[in-house]
Amino acid sequence: MVAQAFGRFTWGVVLPDARDDLLDGSNTAAGLFGTLNVSAYLVGTVVVAWLASRSTLVGLVKIGLTCSTSGLALASFTTEPVVLAGALVLMGLGGAIIWVPVPGITAREFPPERRGFATGLAGVGIGLGIVFAGRIASMLRNGDAAVWQTLYRIELAIAVCVFAAALVGLRSQGERPSTAGGFGGFGALRRIEGWKALTFAYSAYGFSYILVISFVVARLEDDAGWSPDRAALVFSVIGVAIVFGGLTVGSLSDRVGRRRMMMIAFVSWAVASLVFLIGSLPLALIAAVFVGIMFSGIPAAIIAHVVTYADEQSFGPVFSATTLAFGVAQAVSPQIGGAIADWRGSFTLVFVIAAGVALLGAISSWFLPADDASGQTSGSAS
Repeated sequence: MVAQAFGRFTWGVVLPDARDDLLDGSNTAAGLFGTLNVSAYLVGTVVVAWLASRSTLVGLVKIGLTCSTSGLALASFTTEPVVLAGALVLMGLGGAIIWVPVPGITAREFPPERRGFATGLAGVGIGLGIVFAGRIASMLRNGDAAVWQTLYRIELAIAVCVFAAALVGLRSQGERPSTAGGFGGFGALRRIEGWKALTFAYSAYGFSYILVISFVVARLEDDAGWSPDRAALVFSVIGVAIVFGGLTVGSLSDRVGRRRMMMIAFVSWAVASLVFLIGSLPLALIAAVFVGIMFSGIPAAIIAHVVTYADEQSFGPVFSATTLAFGVAQAVSPQIGGAIADWRGSFTLVFVIAAGVALLGAISSWFLPADDASGQTSGSAS
């Protein structure tokens, strides 16, 4: 929740107020600040691979929490744009440094046959944090409070509590730093069975999910003629479904296998993306549920595959490498989608492309090892 919902996705919630209050109403500056956050996240995935040879997974989480909490503190009280930019950079770095080791730490607390559930559990905080940030922002806008810094201050208070709990209660269980990860972790990744298919699938997810999440509201308002409140309802449903997606898909992957579950999830994402083009409220709400579930569910299945094939020493570098590929895909996706929408005068082709890329993810998942259900694969993480 601190790494992603607070440190990364809250910027989208507070952007209008922060833009008008601190950036002279400039959308260009606001977009640049968002790019700084995403770029810092990409850098963070490389930093994690380097830090993994010097720190345990628990140590990485504490380093990341230091960055994210410091960034939230700066954003909460600054009156200078340059300080806000630095805060978003710190939160981007912290987001990657926290997120990469967390699934590995969570998975060690569960038996092999429940690793999909474990990785899904690790992502529940993202959905909860997104819903929390949206609801608190809505409540604040009904009053006279300055939304963006008040929201960041509330999140800072929660982050401080999480940081303190991690310092007191999160302990290493004998794992050692990684001995060899290679640049960005790709040296360790290449030793994982099915690494090419896995990396392509995660990249396909990164490219496709950003197109849908970024433009679904605009698609419904601009192309389908919906009111802002009606479109916002669909987005809220996505946020609620995210809370349950990782647990649902992760648990199912324990039963039917990662490969099969990932194929089902990618196809479901593709179909849901196309359903948004119909413009029907009941169908859009159903699609929103599937999108929310797969938003957190696909990463849960992907991470469970990594946990199965990587031990605790190599997990950090391996997952940082796959996350870097995913991050690059999600970084270029919004610009491509926006340019296509301007070119075509609608978002129809954008959602068709999102569905097509998701189907490529399903095809790539087909080439993953077929025997990694229920922790039965040899060489799984200890």
